[in-house]
Amino acid sequence: MLHQFLKKRSITNSSDVWGYAKTIIPGGGELISKKAERFLPGQWPSYYHKAKGYNVWDLNNKKYVDFAQMGVGSCIHGYANSKINKKVISSIRRGSMSSLNSYEELELAERLIQLHPYSSMARFARTGGEACSIAVRIARAASGKDGVAICGYHGWHDWYIATNIGDKENLKDQLLPGLDAAGVPKNLQGSTYPFIYNDFDGLEIIKENRDKIGVVIMEPTRGVKPLPGYLQKIRELCNEIGAVLIFDEVTSAFRENNGAWHLLSGVDPDMTVFGKALGNGFPISAVIGKESVMNKATLSFISSTMWTERVGFTAGVANLDLFSKQKSHEKLVYNGKKIKEAWEESAKKTNININISGLDPLASFKFLDGAENVYQTFYAQEMLKENFLVGSSSYSCTVYSESILKKFNKKTLEVFEKIKFINDKGDKVENYIKGDLIKSGFKRLNS
Repeated sequence: MLHQFLKKRSITNSSDVWGYAKTIIPGGGELISKKAERFLPGQWPSYYHKAKGYNVWDLNNKKYVDFAQMGVGSCIHGYANSKINKKVISSIRRGSMSSLNSYEELELAERLIQLHPYSSMARFARTGGEACSIAVRIARAASGKDGVAICGYHGWHDWYIATNIGDKENLKDQLLPGLDAAGVPKNLQGSTYPFIYNDFDGLEIIKENRDKIGVVIMEPTRGVKPLPGYLQKIRELCNEIGAVLIFDEVTSAFRENNGAWHLLSGVDPDMTVFGKALGNGFPISAVIGKESVMNKATLSFISSTMWTERVGFTAGVANLDLFSKQKSHEKLVYNGKKIKEAWEESAKKTNININISGLDPLASFKFLDGAENVYQTFYAQEMLKENFLVGSSSYSCTVYSESILKKFNKKTLEVFEKIKFINDKGDKVENYIKGDLIKSGFKRLNS
């Protein structure tokens, strides 16, 4: 049954809750990645009552299998993981906040530094966007230059969205097309310099503005992996112009290995940013780096009350303990490959053109031939009928069972076969969609 709060407002259908939310919360919610319009307008359940393992229960207590986001990539060990929750609940009972500092902060700092030998200091926040902004502030202080070169998605703060002042398409290949910079001070125009991933020639913008650029922040991988020598070239370039190199690993860390993904590349940045998977759904993010850079944080004012609460640190330590003990990256990669195989096999059997990209634990696919949004909407709609939450990307988790992976494969093939049947009889797939088409998602790197 829907919560009494909603029933008192004559909202009795779970799918109608999102419409009500948009009347009292601008945009409907706090995260663009959870907007119903990006999954299945008018049909997406939008709100949850309970989540456990890989299952989510909506406000009508209907159970779904989550193959869409797993908490937007934050819950690598599944929802409400009992081992992590046990540690967190204990910390809450002992007080999640006080006038003194939490020793778990030191534990988490030590753990992250041990995993990344080039680093020697850490700072913490609660969200990825905050952590990126902290890293940029420190890096500017260390380099003495204000300009920031960007590649990828780094949050919502002014320094990043300022890229689009004067041209709404500057972030088209990094985040979203047509993104307005409303509310961002106009005098920030020209303070950021976007460059395209794996484009060696595009690095000229950094060379040409060497006297202005003191920070280079980028996702070291996302949709594709770096070309041979690409990250090395950027490392050399930062050394040459005196810029601080930041790897934004909010999304990529703790997926294919135990730690930041760049450890697999052999290229060390000056700083690294963590979020998402660090706390298995609990709010915690981190910035680590070399002492010569990180110590510059003391020259600026970077401080927040809620960055000191105990739960995030406790969850981070417990999550890293579990990750190390289980070698979680091996399971994440395995399950991610199975998800990719489901898409690939279904496409081959039905002769439907798709493109699959992304790290195995962070897989994406898109329909080709100009039918991307139509087919994607139909796929989400038909999978929802089978109680699967799906999108155009899937964050892997360690708790998927073999049986649920096989069922996902089977149901995906059935939907692809429906698309083929409709096309073969000369009909249009859009005629079988109940509501509006989905809106396009993020354009992270070139995924």
